[in-house]
Amino acid sequence: MFTLTRFARACTVAATLTAAAMSAAAAPSYAECRRTQAVDFPGTIVDAAIATPALSTLTSLVVAAGLADALSAPGDLTVFAPTNDAFGKIPAGVLGAIGSDPAVLTAVLTYHVVAGPADPRRPLKREVATLQGQTLLAGFEQGTGASVNQSTVDCTAVRTTNGTVWIIDSVLLPQFR
Repeated sequence: MFTLTRFARACTVAATLTAAAMSAAAAPSYAECRRTQAVDFPGTIVDAAIATPALSTLTSLVVAAGLADALSAPGDLTVFAPTNDAFGKIPAGVLGAIGSDPAVLTAVLTYHVVAGPADPRRPLKREVATLQGQTLLAGFEQGTGASVNQSTVDCTAVRTTNGTVWIIDSVLLPQFR
């Protein structure tokens, strides 16, 4: 049951995510980033995205691709969630082409999802396999901070009932062959 207390907590998490996504502070040190506590959200990955205004573009695309049920199902997923600003960095024509082709959209979105835990605050970059089938490089870099591929990751993880969400500052694009 989603009580008023849980709703208030969800709103607090959404505000935290929005503030984190919008902050442009200098990269934290490794120790600061590793000490950052995860925020608990009382719903699924999709619920957390819906509750976060800075992820509305991602949420719309997940629904358009028909992935909302998969990202709401029980399990342990890691999602690297690009903000609205991240999608804004993509030229409108390219974003339109991605959004208009269901296979391409699904490939791009599932490239942001890892089965199981994947902590981008680890001291060494390592490859993690995505649901799309290719790998990402995730880890901490001095001067840049937590990162996945070339994207900066906010140090605050959001734990949901079916996985973890990490806010990132750019859209990850797989290799298309």
